[in-house]
Amino acid sequence: MTHSSVVFAVFVVFAGAAVLATAALFARQAMIVAYIVIGTLLGPGGLGLVRDAGWLHEASEIGIMFLLYLLGLNMVPRQLLQMLKEALEVTLGSALAFALLGAGIAFAAGFEWRDALITGAAMMFSSTIIGLKLLPTTALHHQHTGQVMISVLLLQDLIAILVLLLIEGLSGSGGNGLALKLLALPLLIAVASVLERWVVEPLLQRFDQIHEYLFLVVIAWCLSIAEFARFLGLSHEIGAFIAGVSLAACPVSMFVADSLRPLRDFFLILFFFSLGASLDLVAARETLLPAVLLAAVMLAAKPIIFKKLLTLAGESHKLAQEAGIRLGQISEFSLLITVLALESGFVSAKASNLIQVAAILSFIGSSYLIVMRYPTPIAVRENLRRD
Repeated sequence: MTHSSVVFAVFVVFAGAAVLATAALFARQAMIVAYIVIGTLLGPGGLGLVRDAGWLHEASEIGIMFLLYLLGLNMVPRQLLQMLKEALEVTLGSALAFALLGAGIAFAAGFEWRDALITGAAMMFSSTIIGLKLLPTTALHHQHTGQVMISVLLLQDLIAILVLLLIEGLSGSGGNGLALKLLALPLLIAVASVLERWVVEPLLQRFDQIHEYLFLVVIAWCLSIAEFARFLGLSHEIGAFIAGVSLAACPVSMFVADSLRPLRDFFLILFFFSLGASLDLVAARETLLPAVLLAAVMLAAKPIIFKKLLTLAGESHKLAQEAGIRLGQISEFSLLITVLALESGFVSAKASNLIQVAAILSFIGSSYLIVMRYPTPIAVRENLRRD
């Protein structure tokens, strides 16, 4: 892609998103939905103004990494471990229920057992981006609702990594290294902790008055640990989160959080646009009905199951209901699992399209439900707008 085409693509993304987001606000609709819709309209499957959505998706992964990085910056390791212990039963129980539901729907729709199995696996997770992007900053970092959601999402991410490793092993592409990859997370945490304590923090304290330098180092730290995580067979997102947690006790952590939010939002807009742009409208027609059914069942069942499990775990009725609705969509990790399964020959193209369409529909439906009912930073009503 040439420089001029990159500039034009970025222009199309943000100019189109601005126009449709403005219309969405006047119509009291969710802006995230506008980003996805404009991607579908202007992407390869629509008017084709942006013909190559691949580079947009790769660039948008940076936004997801920054989202997890900022999340980690507000996490004290001891508190994080306690939260994860409390959420373990809820996460495992809900994942099993969602997997059975997803697999059952796919099998009933005529898909073979492998396709149904991958569909069920893809349904186990909720979207980190939707869940955290639509949670007010005060609730995310200082209230129990944010703590509960973070715990569940982090455990889901770990389960997703295990599923990805399992698919690699079953396909024959990564069986030999499977045991080593299971040791990757402890190794990543150890390396990040040592480097942060003896290299990064001393440098930040030495030059803490030069804000440009701090900005440079903390971005380099995030991307370096994320890339090291990828080298170990984990995801960039897990690496970015570990980078944030390791830096949480550093005095400059609040400066880092404030500085990176605009950069995070820039790349997240690219993510939602690329999500819509990646949708093949022609292929989507073949799986539209089962995809609508799958998305509708997940949007209805996930809040109910999360509410029940969280209530049994001792959470209040109000918190359990809100957390359930905020976690009531399919995940971006589901798309990664589908892509890997398709590349490994473990799932059919039709089933891959089913999961992709259902995930996008669940993003749209869930965003709409959250924005209309609960406080968010991008609420269309002033009484619900929080940051």
